Amino acid sequence: MGGRPGTLGRLEHVDLPEPEPGADELLVRVRSCGVCRTDLHLADRELEPRAPRRVPGHEIVGEVVDMGPRVHGWRAGDRAGVAWLRSTCGTCRWCRSDRENLCRSSLYTGWDADGGFAEYAVVPAAFAYALPDDLADEVAGPLLCSGIIGYRALRRSGVRAGDHLGLYGFGASAHLTAQVALAWGVHVHAVSRESEARALALELGADWAGDVGDEPPVPLDGAILFAPVGEMVPPALRALDQGATLAIACIHLTDIPSLDYQADLFRERSLTSVTANTRQDGRELLALAGTLGIRPRVTTYGLDRTDQALDDLASGRVTGAAVVRVS
Repeated sequence: MGGRPGTLGRLEHVDLPEPEPGADELLVRVRSCGVCRTDLHLADRELEPRAPRRVPGHEIVGEVVDMGPRVHGWRAGDRAGVAWLRSTCGTCRWCRSDRENLCRSSLYTGWDADGGFAEYAVVPAAFAYALPDDLADEVAGPLLCSGIIGYRALRRSGVRAGDHLGLYGFGASAHLTAQVALAWGVHVHAVSRESEARALALELGADWAGDVGDEPPVPLDGAILFAPVGEMVPPALRALDQGATLAIACIHLTDIPSLDYQADLFRERSLTSVTANTRQDGRELLALAGTLGIRPRVTTYGLDRTDQALDDLASGRVTGAAVVRVS
């Protein structure tokens, strides 16, 4: 992987042997794979790949074609979802207290192990998701990271029905999070530099959508920063009402400018981060997607156009989510 932001040539197309599942793993024939901003961070080396020539992609939807001898509860032909969180130790104090997202031994799809921009992928069976039949492949993919992380960020923001929520950046994750929040009776206010994204926010039911630099029309009871831009942290904090929380839903963030304690944090405003997810987050989000009808707006690409998908994402040309169709 390599290349410069905003340019093609991030990924190298290579022929690799079909992977073999370990004793507790599934072998999945990939049907589609969502394109996440984390893939872009890895391709542009804002996050350093943890092995040479690592295959990215971690919003995988596919069909189980083989499995190891210790796997139970799965059969060949089952649809499986493969997400960012690949494994944890299962024994540390974080894993034992339902906070496996903080496990220091956690591993990640497309970072520690090859991901879904390929024809096949393997995943520990305990970390794969059984997908509802009513979720089409290209719809399910973005839910497996963008949706899950947005859902966790929404809960960490602390908003409730009737509250006002600010979403800073309105891409794949934010437009799914907005749908959950709106279904919960939360008023949504979106901030995006892209006019198409602002239009989508309003179409989905947001109360207000503004450009970067615009102030929401009311004090916010909570906010989520999806754009990996540290300069947006101070204005997002200042838009909060007293006692409210800003959750940062980014794995990579540019530097945050100096904060003014009185203007930005005083009166019990809170600033928190969101780190990966738990499997329970994923199960809850997939169930909500079914009951609430949460669906991404998708632009599809062939596997041979994965580079174009990353370039479009980097340049702000994707409204909603991008998905690579593999088979």
